[in-house]
Amino acid sequence: MAEEEMIEETSEEYFDEDDEKLPFAKAEVVRLMKENLDDDKMIRERVKVEMNKFLGEVLKNVCKQLNEYPYTTIEYEMLKESVYPYTNIERINQEKERILLHLEAIKADCNALAMDVQRTLKLKDVAEEDSIVNFSANDEEDEEE
Repeated sequence: MAEEEMIEETSEEYFDEDDEKLPFAKAEVVRLMKENLDDDKMIRERVKVEMNKFLGEVLKNVCKQLNEYPYTTIEYEMLKESVYPYTNIERINQEKERILLHLEAIKADCNALAMDVQRTLKLKDVAEEDSIVNFSANDEEDEEE
């Protein structure tokens, strides 16, 4: 009989005041939010519901990735790999910033080399200012994307 109660508890779906299905018990999500927010913060109802839905989506995404493994048993290492984007977002953003700065340096080097080639390796005695290559010309397009 205790087993049946446990099954009922785990399969129970949670609903908010508007009978909206939520993946987790709202009280638990709110408790965890309050634990990690400053004491003077108030949480609007919509934020509580959306946080609950967001956490459910994260869980679904992690499970999709876990499903890609060909094994029937999910090991801890698989979980660690699947949650990496969520647990290391700061490190990922720092790496992204480092790569972007490095690419900017490469662009600057390319522009300097192009100007040097145009200046020193002329085939004609005519000024060729119109044909100077500028690798930063597409920067405006890159920023829009």
